[in-house]
Amino acid sequence: MPSHVTATPSAPPSEAAQHFARMLSLETDCWDVHESLKSAPDFVLLDVRGAAAYAKGHVPGAISLPHREIEAERMMAWPHATVFVVYCAGPHCNGADKAALKLAHLGRPAKVMLGGVTGWADEGFAFAYDDTVEA
Repeated sequence: MPSHVTATPSAPPSEAAQHFARMLSLETDCWDVHESLKSAPDFVLLDVRGAAAYAKGHVPGAISLPHREIEAERMMAWPHATVFVVYCAGPHCNGADKAALKLAHLGRPAKVMLGGVTGWADEGFAFAYDDTVEA
């Protein structure tokens, strides 16, 4: 008798490879972002929460751009091929998904940083603070 795990057969390896490659094309994680920020990153990191949340603590190197403020004119500050990595509060928040969707609609490449601020804290990574950002 199969277990709860194997009662539904696993996908063929080729199908699984396509699935996981697709996931990785849309998502990254806190560790990969942290390691990539140690050198000249080839992406722009956007904190898409509100300004007050950003000021209370954000990933070092992130730019505050609340998802509600993502619009074509604002995004013209970066070359069109720029890859954006977006994050919000954490797994309980869909702000990063909303931001990535807006970026995609604008023809901009985007990935979501899984875990957001919660994941960053869980990894034990340091935060930056900014009291100059207006709430």
